[in-house]
Amino acid sequence: MNWDKTALIFPGQGSQQVGMGADLVQMFPLARETFAQADDLLGFALSELCFAGPAETLQNTLNTQPALYVMGVALWRVLQAELGEALRPAFVAGHSLGEFTALTAAGALGFEHGVRLVRERGRLMNEAAQRRPGAMAAILGLEAETVREICATASEQSGGVLVLANDNCPGQIVISGEKAALEAALPLARERGARRVVQLAVSVASHSPLMEAIASNFQRVLAQTPFSAPHIAVIGNVNAAPLTDPDAIRAELGAQLTSTVRWTESVRYMLGQGVETFVELGPKDVLSGLVKRIERKTQRLALNNAGALQAFLQKAR
Repeated sequence: MNWDKTALIFPGQGSQQVGMGADLVQMFPLARETFAQADDLLGFALSELCFAGPAETLQNTLNTQPALYVMGVALWRVLQAELGEALRPAFVAGHSLGEFTALTAAGALGFEHGVRLVRERGRLMNEAAQRRPGAMAAILGLEAETVREICATASEQSGGVLVLANDNCPGQIVISGEKAALEAALPLARERGARRVVQLAVSVASHSPLMEAIASNFQRVLAQTPFSAPHIAVIGNVNAAPLTDPDAIRAELGAQLTSTVRWTESVRYMLGQGVETFVELGPKDVLSGLVKRIERKTQRLALNNAGALQAFLQKAR
């Protein structure tokens, strides 16, 4: 395994599913310890929610965020324990919530603080959604600049807020904002040639100005959270560039609430630095699919269950 040309990537919301981590804790004691530690920190059985559901409760952003964070850290810890000093990826990166997991993998955010931080982030985002309910939709088949123009037109027509939330890969964009503005944008997207328009089943308008309602509260939480300089380069969502120190990390995580997730540019940055292999640590393979759309020549591995992790370790040792 050529770690100098490898990046580890961690997914955000949308990758959660009931059963996540169940086989992992059976095969790897360190993963079991990680989930148990999270249960103790949170004061409830997050592990059982991940392993057995119910799905509706797991889908609540209050629970989804720590669930994905803990799953990613469990996978990372097993890799770290099994491979030791050999595990030296060139970069780590995460999509939205996954950025917190990447920061923990890079040694910039301790697990105990990370669990509490992402739980509070989920709580505050739910609070923002209650104050200003929003909507999100995926636009397939249009480029980012076209989608930005559609958002501007729909905002003007409706008098509401609508922005490009996630630039996931060429031809896959997510928009976020007030419902009236989003409903105005969907027919505009079809008129401009969108292959498909899918409204997402969410009420939290992530990565939009609707999150400004809780931004100052989250900034206070970030100010109280200890961060360290990362020992692996972390590529941030907001600027698609490395985060080098605690001040930059706090600024990034605060801005990320209301800013576009520049995933396409983040991946292209890593490609430009010589990365050829992307290893996804999470319950599904969502990011692997996005990376393929960005650059088909990459090698992509999704370590999303115990069997996949075990097979990878046997080859990587």
